[in-house]
Amino acid sequence: MGTPMMQPPPEPAPSRGKIAIPILFGAVIALIGSNVYLFVELNKFRAETKKADEKILDEISKTRETTSVTATAARQNLDALRDELDAARRQAAMAAGQAKIDAEKHAEQLARRLEAEQRKAQEQVSKIGSEVSEVRQTATAATARLGEVSTEVGQVKTEVASTKAELDKTIANLKRVVGDVDSHASLIATNAKELSALKALGDRNYYEFKLTKTKQPVKIADIAVQLKRTDEKRNRFTIDVIADDKKVEKKDKNINEPLQFYVPSKARQPWEIVVNEVKKDVIVGYLATPKVQAGR
Repeated sequence: MGTPMMQPPPEPAPSRGKIAIPILFGAVIALIGSNVYLFVELNKFRAETKKADEKILDEISKTRETTSVTATAARQNLDALRDELDAARRQAAMAAGQAKIDAEKHAEQLARRLEAEQRKAQEQVSKIGSEVSEVRQTATAATARLGEVSTEVGQVKTEVASTKAELDKTIANLKRVVGDVDSHASLIATNAKELSALKALGDRNYYEFKLTKTKQPVKIADIAVQLKRTDEKRNRFTIDVIADDKKVEKKDKNINEPLQFYVPSKARQPWEIVVNEVKKDVIVGYLATPKVQAGR
């Protein structure tokens, strides 16, 4: 029968189910996404490391070749200077007068050149040693970073497996309870964790609510519900459900009991209200609606 005109109450704040994806399911998706990202980054880093290793090996090879050529040239130059210096000193020892002075002067010049060439050769050796050290440090840093990325991937894989196992366990522990209208048994949630698992299954839409006793019905999704009575000690309550201009009383009902009703304008399958908690003039629970809507 028709109901008196109701002053539409303010819509309740969006339920947590509308604001965020289910905790466990969302965690699985997020971790899988992180895992994929890390795998991509790992493969990219491996390719970059391989390229860097090839470059490092090439640089080491070139450095060794340069070192060998430089060392050979330096030795030959030094040997030639020593020979020339020895010859100049012998000539100075045998000469007399101005010739002796000129020979000694030439020997001193050769000695200074020899000393300068020795310093130059030492500087080149030091420079090459520094370059080799830098190449080795780069290789060490690249190897360490590769190890870090591999460790991160391993940790994410472990977290994904753990979270998925927890979600599977929660879904397996969900209770199937027969509704109050027909013999249809439904999976119900008795707490927030189980409700998140139900949402993860994706079979229905879920709207959480906290309903207080009021003079007017309160809108939840496409229906209105009015709390009439509560019995804290016995965990019982009575509500009126208004849908498609029809009022249905659910009297003296228990917590965690699927309260079924039909909304022909919306779906052929029954809608369900499950109350998980009863307080003085307050009930807490959720509304479950079919995913498939009726054709218009």
